[in-house]
Amino acid sequence: MRELACDVAIIGAGTAGIAAHAAAAKAGARAVLIERGPGGTTCARVGCMPSKLLIEAGRAVHDARGTGPLGVTTGEVRVDGAAVMRRVRRLRDDFVASVFEGLDRIPQDLRVAGTARFADSTTLLVDDHTRISAGAMVIATGSTPSLPPPLRPVADRVLTTDTVFEIETLPESLAVLGAGPVGLELAQAMARLGVQVTLLDPAGAVGGARDPKIAACAADLIGAEFDLRLGATVETAEAADDGVRLTWRLASGDQDSGTFDRVLAAAGRPPNLSDLDLGAAGIALDEDGLPDFNPRTLQCGTAPIFIAGDANQEHPVLHEAQRQGWIAGGNAARFPQVEAPPPWPAFALVFTDPQIAAIGRAFDAEAARDWIIGETAFADQGRARAMDRAAGLIRVYAEPEGRLTGAAMVGPGIEHLAHLMAIAVQEGWNAATFLDRPFYHPTLEEGLQSAVKAVAERTGGTR
Repeated sequence: MRELACDVAIIGAGTAGIAAHAAAAKAGARAVLIERGPGGTTCARVGCMPSKLLIEAGRAVHDARGTGPLGVTTGEVRVDGAAVMRRVRRLRDDFVASVFEGLDRIPQDLRVAGTARFADSTTLLVDDHTRISAGAMVIATGSTPSLPPPLRPVADRVLTTDTVFEIETLPESLAVLGAGPVGLELAQAMARLGVQVTLLDPAGAVGGARDPKIAACAADLIGAEFDLRLGATVETAEAADDGVRLTWRLASGDQDSGTFDRVLAAAGRPPNLSDLDLGAAGIALDEDGLPDFNPRTLQCGTAPIFIAGDANQEHPVLHEAQRQGWIAGGNAARFPQVEAPPPWPAFALVFTDPQIAAIGRAFDAEAARDWIIGETAFADQGRARAMDRAAGLIRVYAEPEGRLTGAAMVGPGIEHLAHLMAIAVQEGWNAATFLDRPFYHPTLEEGLQSAVKAVAERTGGTR
């Protein structure tokens, strides 16, 4: 067995692992990166990027068919499902290739291929070929789609968020299980491309929205494009010709069913931890098998082990995975001296149309009794009306003295408005400070300005 010694060993070469390796190397550590494949990061291979490629195809169809209110008449719009999926894979493969190009710059003697497991807190075994001794470790093993128990009898007919982009063409009908951000995005994209979509979720909200007004608005606007069944729990699945027949229970207690060409499981991605033998590392685990770790230092207990990215389930989004990887890699290199940077404001985006965002403090009905909430609707927003996109809602949260603490939004251009709000929350601005910034006219950003003005009017902060 090959013996390898290093300062830091990083398990996983996804977004967090790559960032951790860069941080450790920058701190002067000899860092080894372990990857069992297929590599290329969740974002580039099966997440952010291929989903956006499918979303953009759906948007193009929707926009082409929606020009009538603008006085523009177009001809027949046809969708070539095979061509759509070929483009998704072609550009997806380009994004993955760029990740591999970056990895290729790491010296080969600092890269190990295989599945790692702990022998103790400072020793890893990689398959049966390499033993790695390290001063500290970073766990960045990512996540894998879960398969809900009712779907297991027909697992060979079920798509996951890891396999949906490999289909040769679009199905005639699709059931999506899970109305979280990914399920909602893919359901709408598929529906716009001509697929008959049914979206099922036992929860009562879409896209993870917690503010009830935003959740209701999002469900009304996005759910109008396909068959949205909130409060529906799938109970059974069985093969039916070349498809799958599902039976589900509604919140009312009634039962319903349907037969679909394909089923997509989009009900979460648990972390890849089961193969690590964390018990051998002496790490305390909770009832779900997740390590007890400090969310700021990312250290697991007092061990020289850090956990970053989707593996810790703290914030399973790319920008947080990159930052966590950087923190974990730097702390592993400096161990036992570790740093605890302040957290970024919570920031979640759903790339549906209209888009959904939540920034900063999450809505809580009881706590909100003491908040100042500024609200504005896109129905009367000038630029949105000019774009024929006048639908949606912004809710801005503030402390009684006017300090901005968060927001929830659904509407056009939300990905840009949300970034402005994230900066305001991180910088600790109050409503008056926010309003003392230039807002060009006519822009969608004026919608956010109006919501903050509503806060200012209630806190004496208007100019």
